[in-house]
This record gives sequence, C-alpha cells and structure tokens, in this order.
Amino acid sequence: MTSFDKREEAFEQQFAHDEEATARRNKLLGLWAAEKLGRSGAEAEAYAKEVVVAALEKTADHNVFGKIRRDFDANGVNVSDHQIRRTMDELMARAVIEIKAGP
Repeated sequence: MTSFDKREEAFEQQFAHDEEATARRNKLLGLWAAEKLGRSGAEAEAYAKEVVVAALEKTADHNVFGKIRRDFDANGVNVSDHQIRRTMDELMARAVIEIKAGP
C-alpha cells in the first residue's frame, strides 16, 4: 500500500467517524429536545428520528437547529438559540467520546 493509499484510507475512516458522531449527536439532541417538548418513550424516539432525518438535507446543522427552534417556538418552549447551539456542541463531544469507547 502506498503512502497515498494510506492517507486516502485514513481520510475515509475519519469521514466515517465524523458522520457517525454527527448522527449520534443529532439523535441525542432530538431526545433532549423531545424532553423539553414534554415527549417521552416512543414519542421521544420518533421525534429524535425526525431530527436525524432533518440532518440529511443540504446544510445539516442549520436544518437540525432550525427544526428544533421552530418546534420550540410552536410549543412555547423557552430555550435560547445560544442554549440550543451549546447543547449541540456538548452532545457532539459526548457522541465522539461514546464512539471512541466503542459499543
């Protein structure tokens, strides 16, 4: 394997790791938001899936943030934009730690 092949493989592994961390963060964020919206159990899981699906569109972070912001506003949940973004950052760090720890 050439050094170029090794670099390409490392890049692909990092990309997969980043994608997994983002998806995990989005699920955790969806569960956090569901709790704020007063949802639990299957309803919370379904909401978390909606957040993950929102991330599949063009600008994922913007779509995820926008979905939660709109849902909070529509349901009278008083959480600032700053708190949502801070929670997104905190949950990304948590997702990375969980992935590194393994299954």
